[in-house]
Parts: sequence; structure tokens; C-alpha cells
Amino acid sequence: MQDRPTIVAPLTETDISVSDFDNRAWATTPPAYIRRYWSGAEAPLSRHANARIVWSAEALTLRFECVQSEPLLVNTLPQLDKKTIGLWERDVCEFFVAHDGSQPHRYLEFEVAPTGEWLDLAIELKDGVRQTDWEFYSGMTAAARVAGEQVMIGMRLPWSESLPRPQTGDVWRANLYRCVGLGDERYLAWQPTGTQQPNFHVPEAFGRLEFV
Repeated sequence: MQDRPTIVAPLTETDISVSDFDNRAWATTPPAYIRRYWSGAEAPLSRHANARIVWSAEALTLRFECVQSEPLLVNTLPQLDKKTIGLWERDVCEFFVAHDGSQPHRYLEFEVAPTGEWLDLAIELKDGVRQTDWEFYSGMTAAARVAGEQVMIGMRLPWSESLPRPQTGDVWRANLYRCVGLGDERYLAWQPTGTQQPNFHVPEAFGRLEFV
């Protein structure tokens, strides 16, 4: 796994609020660029995004920054008090993570839309068949900010039995995605999955998430 692309997550002394998109810690956190479609083809600049990840004693926090030059595709009546099944059918940012390197086919899926809607799922692939725990509860919180042609997405994932707090130097498996617009070319990935049809559920394509 050493030769896989890596996103570095620095430790922060204080916990960052999920909606604190302008916290100075983000400026010194290296980004992962989401510039290609799931197939590996280059996406236009008008659909690019990047993601930064930090961790604290309390949680893992992500900030996505997206170019939004086309109309938003979102729910007109968003629900924020519970998870939104089917969120992936509209504009959304996604984070897949497997903390146990010996079981990369067991991973967690987190999504947040520009409306602030969210979704958390526990996934296991068995012989290529996806088994989803729709009742999984992570305690995640979400935030979003839309300003002109920029969309900011925040995810805060508290440490738990399902997502245990790492140690400095630990390496997990992860991938970052963005869905924007309509059609097959709406699916962008940090690490493209290279499947014939759009599919983000390919743990073999996950990159490295390194905690420093």
C-alpha cells in the first residue's frame, strides 16, 4: 500500500467546528484534488473540488471546496434532522473510509449535500455483493455554505467503536468523491475506480489516509 496516493491528516490541538470553513488550520492542511471522473478521464475545471482532513482528540473533520458553475441539483425541501437516503442522486460530496487495513471491504460511507443534508452508512462487500447497514449511526454532523460559484461542505465524524481514534502514524484506506449535475459524467473521484459503469464502491482503488 506504500505506493498508493496519500492524503495527510494533521492533528489539531483544538477541535474544529464543522461549519468553521475559514479556520486557519485549513490553510496549512494539504488538499486532495478531485479532478477526474470515476473512469479516470479528466473533468473540466468547472467541476473540480478539493478536500482537506484534520483530526483532533474528539473527531475527524473534513472540508470540501467545490467549484459550482452550474445550477445546484438539490432537494427543494431538505431534511436535516435525520439521514437522507438517496442523497447520492443529487449534488453531494462523499467520503469512504476503512480503518482496518486487514478488512478493506468493510468501510463507512459519509455524504453531505450543499443543503446540509447528510448520510452515514456501514458497508461490507461479500463476494462482490454490497451489504448496507441503513440503520448505522455515527453521530456525524454536517454543514454547507454556498457563495457564488463556490460550495463548501463540512463533515465532522466523532470517534466511536465504528471509527476508533487513530494514533499518530496510522494509515487507513479512503477515497473522496463528488457528484455534480446529471448523467454518467456527474461522478468525480480523488482516486478513480475505473469501472465500466460509474461505481464508487471499489475498495481496491482507495488511497491512503495518513495521520500525522
